[in-house]
This record gives sequence, C-alpha cells and structure tokens, in this order.
Amino acid sequence: MADGVAYSVCPHDCPSVCAVEVDRDEDGRVRRIHGARSHGYTAGVVCAKVARYAERIHHPDRLTRPLRRVGAKGEGRFEPIGWDDALDAVAEALASTAVRHGAEAVWPYFYAGTMGLVQRDGIDRLRHVMGYSRQKSTICTTLCDSGWLAGVGAFWGTDSREMADSDLIVAWGSNVVGTQVNVMTHVTRARRSRGAKLVVIDPCRNTSAEVADIHLMVRPGTDGALACAVMHVLFREGFADRAYLAAYADGAEALEAHVAERTPAWAAAITGLDEATIIDFARLYGRTKRSYIRVGYGFSRSRNGAVNVHAVSCLPAVTGAWRHRGGGALYSARSVYQLDRTLIHGLDAVDRRTRRLDMSRIGPVLAGDRRDLGEGPPVHALFIQNTNPATVAPEAGLVRCSLAREDLFVCVHEQFMTDTARFADIVLPATMFLEHDDLYQSGGHTHLQWGPKVMEPYAESRSNHDALCALAQRLGAKHPGFAMSVRAIVDATLLASGLPGLAVLEQVRWYDCAPDFATAHFLGGFGTPDGRFHFRPDWSRVGPDHAGLPALPDYHPTVERADDEHPFRLITPPARQFLNSTFSETPTSRQREGRPSAAIHPDDATALGFAEGTRVRLGNRRGSVVVPARLEPGQPRGVVVVEGIWPATDFEEGLPVNILVGADAGPPNGGAVFHDSAVWIRAA
Repeated sequence: MADGVAYSVCPHDCPSVCAVEVDRDEDGRVRRIHGARSHGYTAGVVCAKVARYAERIHHPDRLTRPLRRVGAKGEGRFEPIGWDDALDAVAEALASTAVRHGAEAVWPYFYAGTMGLVQRDGIDRLRHVMGYSRQKSTICTTLCDSGWLAGVGAFWGTDSREMADSDLIVAWGSNVVGTQVNVMTHVTRARRSRGAKLVVIDPCRNTSAEVADIHLMVRPGTDGALACAVMHVLFREGFADRAYLAAYADGAEALEAHVAERTPAWAAAITGLDEATIIDFARLYGRTKRSYIRVGYGFSRSRNGAVNVHAVSCLPAVTGAWRHRGGGALYSARSVYQLDRTLIHGLDAVDRRTRRLDMSRIGPVLAGDRRDLGEGPPVHALFIQNTNPATVAPEAGLVRCSLAREDLFVCVHEQFMTDTARFADIVLPATMFLEHDDLYQSGGHTHLQWGPKVMEPYAESRSNHDALCALAQRLGAKHPGFAMSVRAIVDATLLASGLPGLAVLEQVRWYDCAPDFATAHFLGGFGTPDGRFHFRPDWSRVGPDHAGLPALPDYHPTVERADDEHPFRLITPPARQFLNSTFSETPTSRQREGRPSAAIHPDDATALGFAEGTRVRLGNRRGSVVVPARLEPGQPRGVVVVEGIWPATDFEEGLPVNILVGADAGPPNGGAVFHDSAVWIRAA
C-alpha cells in the first residue's frame, strides 16, 4: 500500500466510532492516527491510545500463524501449524461435537473487539445456518438498554453535536474524558460560546470529574435515588413543564405524588451526597432549559441498573428539556440507521427454537448450570472471536475453570495471546482494522462509515470474514454471504436498507443518518406504543425478569450490599489507557497505567492499617486477588476501585479482578453487574 494519509474508522468498543486519518511512512507503516477534521462529531480528535496505534498494529507479540495446543489448557504451550490444518481441525471438532451431542452443544461466542458490522457479526451467519446455540449479547449494554427503553422506547435522542448549543451538560455514569473523548470537544465548544456548565455524576473522581464544574460523587448503585430527589425539587419548586407533561408523558400525576416522598434528605442518606448539594443541582438543572444528559453505561452495571437508567431518563421529560435545541438526552443513536441485517447475520436462516445462551453467564453455562442450558446439551465446543472472556466476563474464576475442561474444544481467533487464547486448542491469527474492509455505525453519533483496507494483513493473519467463510466451506454451511466479499455484503446491505450503495459511501466516507430535529427530540412522539414517555413503565415489555421492579422511578435496593463480612463495595471501571482488555499489551498504555491497584479512601486505609503500596487481598465467596493499595480521597468511603481490565498475568497470583464479580443477570432482561460486588479487604 502507498505511503501518505489513508482514511478509515476506529473499530474499538466505544460510542465515538471515530473517523480517522492514518499517517503512514514510505514503507506503508503506520506513524500516527488522527481524528478526521471534517467529520462533524470526531472533529479532529481521537483518544491517545488510538493516536499511537502504531504500537499495536506493529507490535512484535502479534500472533503470526495458526497454533495448536501441546501443553495443558491455560499453560500457553503451542506449536505452529498451517491454516488448512488448523481449519480442518476446527471443522472436525465442531462437526463431531454436533454429531455426538447435537448442534446446540456448539456455541459461537463473540462481542465487540471490533465494531465493524461484517467482521463482528458474521459469526451469527455461521451460527444460524448450522443450528448452533444462539447468543444473548448482554455483557455491555443490556441493562442500559432496558432502562432507556422503559421510558423512551427508542434508541436515539438529541444529536451529540447539539451539546455545543447546551447550557448544561450532565455526564451521568460516564468518564467521557477517558472513554469517549469527543464529547469533551463539544462540551468545550459550549463552554466557550455559552458559558455552559459540565456536571459529572460518578462514584469516583475520575479524569472527567477533575475537569467538571460540579462532581456529584454518589455511592455505587444509588443514581435512582438522586434522580428521584431531583424530580422532587423540580415539582416542588415549579421547574416541571406541566404543558409538556400533559402533551408528551404518561403517569405524570402519579410520579409527582410518588416523588413527593423522595426528598433530598432521603436521597442524601442513600447516595452519600449532602442535602444542599442535591437541591443545588436540581435547581441548576430545573432552571436550565438547554440541559443535555449524556447517559453512560457505568451506572447501569449493577443489579438495579435498569431502574437507575429509567429514573435518570425521566428528568428531561419533567422539565420539557426535549423541546429545546441542546436540550434532552442521548444514550445511543443506533436505531437511526435502519439497516437490513439479514445478509450480515444470516437472519433468513434463524430457527427461533434454538436455545439462546447468555454471554455474561458463560461461567455457569460452561459449568453446566441447568438454569442456563435448559433441556439442551452441555456446551462442548466454543468458537471465539472479538472477546476475551477469561479476563472480561463476570465470575472469571468459574470461566477459567470451565475453559480448562478437557471435554471442551476451544478455538480462539485473536490478535494476541490473550488469557482466553491460552486455554484454546486451536489459535488463529486475526487481522486488525486497517488490514480488512468493514462497515461501521455508532451509538454516539449518526454517521454510517466505510472503513477500507489500507494495508496488507500482518504475517499469516486473516480477517474474521475470511476465516468464517473458509470454515463454512468445510462444514458445508450454505448461505450467499459465505461466497461474497465484505465489499459485496456491504453494498448489498446498504441497497437493501434503502441507502446509497458502497460506491457512494466510499466517495463521501461517511453518510449522516441523523433524523430531523423534531424526530430526534421526540416532538412527534416517543418510541413507545402510545407515543408518550412512560414514567410508569411496562417492565414486562422490556424483559421477562420483571417481577418486583418498581412501578415508578425509585431507588431499588437490590444491589450486592456491604455487610459485616464484606464491608466494602467494589467497582471495576475502565482504565483510561485500556479499552476492555484491548491496549493492555501496548507499551505506552502499560507504562502510563503502571500496575493494577486497589484505590481506597485514606480514612478507610487508616482504619485497616494500610499505607500507600501495602499489599492487600480483596475477596468474597467467589475468590480473591492481591494488589497494592492506592490511597485515593476522590471516592466515597466504603468503596474500593480496581481499574482495568488487566491481564491475569499482571496480578500477583495470576487471577483477574473479575473473579470477584457475580454472574447474576440484572433484571429485567439480563446484563453484567461489573460495579456491584461486596468484598472484604485485608493485608496480604
């Protein structure tokens, strides 16, 4: 490939999905990556870890050729083999598993290591054609989805670019500086042009809180209480837009009566904030018509997460902020694209009777839990792309024990020798985003983007699509998508969706699918069946596990509570220099993050006899990990924070922090509860 600037799209699991410009040297090697300046949302900015992507794509530890296990599972001893031999072995294992135990004993397992639609989701086509177990993809967004849908009913909202026209921006449960830095571009514009205020609501003083005008440091899992107390003040002090409520909302009278008892004093006792702080924030929000809430994922990742998100989504409906430019809220814009996914996913081959296994419960699934397996067979074969469950999944100790089963065949298609790959029988080397074609959509903005291949694959690595097509041929899986190039699939998908074809998208680089102002602000009605915002949601429409969920916004005390045996609450937010377990292999990211540690409030540390750097053991009934203590005043007392996600090998005893996280499915529709664990702490 020629030198100079090439154009692509960042593929990583982040709402920003940045349009990028790739600076290459005369040998075609990446020098640096920049945000595309002419893209309305990216606006010339990318995070530091992507900017230095040369460290990752040219990393000497990338997998170069297929490998076959020769040591014990998890030991990481392999020998090189050819692609044909590797694919033959995988196909034989999947086919023989299906013959012996039934097709549902095979579980293709994936997530968002790439956000490209063809390379990420093509694995579903193989799954559906072959009748393998389906996947309920709950590990990231499901709890937030459930809470948002309960009231709003559709996945869109106020355009991200309207933040530049806001007078108040609330980053609720999202460290935007670290995880979607482009938000700060639009916050900065609003600050400069309008004197806008930034409020960050988060249990710890992260990088976003450090640059905020106001930081509300709530206890984990208590956001619903704060939202209810804010609504109490909004109604009591006349900030509620009653005309808007009459026209656009359902259940407003019941809500007002309900939150009359949810006072700031009540919420202060739950959230750890003082009463005056809650009142001041409520008044600021109430008097600011152009108020914009950027709803993050963090506060949804607890057992009461969906209820918390629904409570927060009520705020712009109470004030009528949706009426105003720069007002309202956004969780995800993913429904604006209206893509026909039939070809990509093989939806024309789905048998809805095939069981669906919850990916967040991979530990219990592989351990044979009948609550997950139903009447079907145990899982005896895994084909894994784009995820690293041995590190990132809840109850990781059970996951790792189960991956070590001798009767479980595991194939991992990866870029590096991850914790999960070390448990594999066959490891296949995978391309990175600049080495293959793909189509991208975003949750944080409204542009459909084309990411072309701009350099040759590293060593013997192959794209997900190419590996799946070769495997399908060996398995006898028949579907048009397996005989098509990525370009052909993308072109057909665009045209089937009523959009311009690939030739147009290549020319313009991105296609804006943003709805008009009235649609984006729900001025023609919300996405619910009656077109009204629902303060009193029908949780039964959102998910099956709805019994006991509150009828109106509330604090739902179903979290894993601290007690005498486990007096601390553990949260595991992302480190700024990592992205899930991606970038934990790059030198600069590792250098800047240092090592895994447990952030503890100094007063808690003093009570326990800890000093900075003391080796401490965190544990609960699921296991324990050893890390150094880091004294951090910027978090509530009784809370310990371990940022990640670090590989297991970076922990003293070779076990990742997610061994402490439960695999409980958050109601009403599942979802991982990464920030909802109770632990004890003692000197190691």
